[in-house]
Amino acid sequence: MSKQFLVRRSIVSAIVGAIVLSVAASAFAFDIGSLLNNKPKEPDKFAIIRVDNLASLMNDPNSHVNIYDANGWGLRSTAGVIPGAHLLTSDDKYDVAKELPPAKNAKLVFYCADLH
Repeated sequence: MSKQFLVRRSIVSAIVGAIVLSVAASAFAFDIGSLLNNKPKEPDKFAIIRVDNLASLMNDPNSHVNIYDANGWGLRSTAGVIPGAHLLTSDDKYDVAKELPPAKNAKLVFYCADLH
Protein backbone atom coordinates (compact mmCIF):
# COMPACT_ATOMS: atom_id res chain seq x y z
CA MET A 1 0.00 0.00 0.00
CA SER A 2 1.18 3.48 -0.73
CA LYS A 3 2.00 5.98 1.97
CA GLN A 4 -0.63 8.38 0.61
CA PHE A 5 -3.34 5.68 0.87
CA LEU A 6 -2.40 4.94 4.49
CA VAL A 7 -2.55 8.65 5.37
CA ARG A 8 -6.03 8.96 3.78
CA ARG A 9 -7.22 5.86 5.58
CA SER A 10 -5.97 7.25 8.88
CA ILE A 11 -7.74 10.57 8.29
CA VAL A 12 -11.01 8.86 7.34
CA SER A 13 -10.73 6.60 10.39
CA ALA A 14 -10.16 9.63 12.63
CA ILE A 15 -13.21 11.41 11.15
CA VAL A 16 -15.41 8.33 11.57
CA GLY A 17 -14.15 7.92 15.14
CA ALA A 18 -14.95 11.55 15.93
CA ILE A 19 -18.46 11.15 14.55
CA VAL A 20 -19.06 7.99 16.57
CA LEU A 21 -17.78 9.67 19.74
CA SER A 22 -19.97 12.74 19.21
CA VAL A 23 -23.06 10.59 18.67
CA ALA A 24 -22.26 8.54 21.77
CA ALA A 25 -21.67 11.69 23.82
CA SER A 26 -25.02 13.17 22.82
CA ALA A 27 -26.73 9.87 23.68
CA PHE A 28 -25.34 10.08 27.21
CA ALA A 29 -25.83 13.82 27.63
CA PHE A 30 -27.35 15.01 30.89
CA ASP A 31 -29.12 18.12 32.13
CA ILE A 32 -26.44 20.29 33.74
CA GLY A 33 -29.16 22.37 35.43
CA SER A 34 -30.46 19.41 37.41
CA LEU A 35 -26.90 18.49 38.37
CA LEU A 36 -26.20 22.00 39.65
CA ASN A 37 -29.51 22.24 41.55
CA ASN A 38 -28.71 18.92 43.23
CA LYS A 39 -32.36 18.43 44.21
CA PRO A 40 -33.43 14.85 44.76
CA LYS A 41 -36.23 13.72 42.48
CA GLU A 42 -39.55 13.22 44.24
CA PRO A 43 -40.45 9.54 44.09
CA ASP A 44 -43.53 8.46 42.18
CA LYS A 45 -46.49 7.67 44.36
CA PHE A 46 -47.43 4.36 42.79
CA ALA A 47 -48.41 1.32 44.77
CA ILE A 48 -49.79 -2.11 44.07
CA ILE A 49 -52.91 -2.74 46.11
CA ARG A 50 -54.75 -5.91 46.91
CA VAL A 51 -58.40 -6.64 46.19
CA ASP A 52 -59.36 -6.24 49.86
CA ASN A 53 -57.71 -2.79 49.95
CA LEU A 54 -59.61 -1.76 46.82
CA ALA A 55 -62.87 -3.00 48.34
CA SER A 56 -62.19 -0.85 51.42
CA LEU A 57 -61.52 2.19 49.24
CA MET A 58 -64.70 1.58 47.27
CA ASN A 59 -66.76 1.31 50.47
CA ASP A 60 -65.25 4.48 51.98
CA PRO A 61 -67.25 7.53 50.78
CA ASN A 62 -64.33 9.80 51.69
CA SER A 63 -61.74 7.97 49.57
CA HIS A 64 -62.81 9.57 46.27
CA VAL A 65 -61.03 6.82 44.34
CA ASN A 66 -61.36 6.59 40.55
CA ILE A 67 -61.15 3.05 39.19
CA TYR A 68 -60.15 2.38 35.58
CA ASP A 69 -60.44 -0.87 33.67
CA ALA A 70 -57.44 -1.17 31.34
CA ASN A 71 -58.47 -4.53 29.90
CA GLY A 72 -59.39 -5.08 26.27
CA TRP A 73 -62.98 -5.63 25.21
CA GLY A 74 -62.51 -9.37 24.76
CA LEU A 75 -61.43 -9.91 28.35
CA ARG A 76 -64.10 -7.58 29.68
CA SER A 77 -66.79 -9.64 27.96
CA THR A 78 -65.57 -12.87 29.55
CA ALA A 79 -64.18 -11.76 32.93
CA GLY A 80 -66.47 -8.81 33.63
CA VAL A 81 -65.80 -5.35 35.00
CA ILE A 82 -65.53 -4.04 38.55
CA PRO A 83 -68.81 -2.20 39.26
CA GLY A 84 -68.35 1.56 38.88
CA ALA A 85 -65.06 1.27 37.00
CA HIS A 86 -64.43 3.63 34.10
CA LEU A 87 -63.70 1.77 30.89
CA LEU A 88 -60.65 3.07 29.07
CA THR A 89 -61.19 3.30 25.31
CA SER A 90 -58.07 1.23 24.70
CA ASP A 91 -55.87 -1.02 26.77
CA ASP A 92 -52.66 0.50 25.41
CA LYS A 93 -53.44 3.97 23.99
CA TYR A 94 -55.96 6.43 25.37
CA ASP A 95 -56.30 10.19 25.65
CA VAL A 96 -55.27 11.05 29.21
CA ALA A 97 -56.80 14.53 29.03
CA LYS A 98 -60.19 13.14 27.99
CA GLU A 99 -60.39 9.96 30.04
CA LEU A 100 -58.73 10.78 33.37
CA PRO A 101 -59.79 13.42 35.90
CA PRO A 102 -58.11 16.83 35.51
CA ALA A 103 -57.11 17.00 39.18
CA LYS A 104 -53.44 16.04 39.50
CA ASN A 105 -53.96 14.80 43.06
CA ALA A 106 -56.86 12.46 42.20
CA LYS A 107 -56.60 8.89 43.48
CA LEU A 108 -56.49 6.56 40.49
CA VAL A 109 -56.63 2.77 40.46
CA PHE A 110 -55.96 0.92 37.21
CA TYR A 111 -56.50 -2.77 36.83
CA CYS A 112 -55.92 -5.26 34.07
CA ALA A 113 -55.22 -8.93 33.52
CA ASP A 114 -51.83 -9.77 32.07
CA LEU A 115 -52.34 -12.76 29.84
CA HIS A 116 -48.72 -12.90 28.61
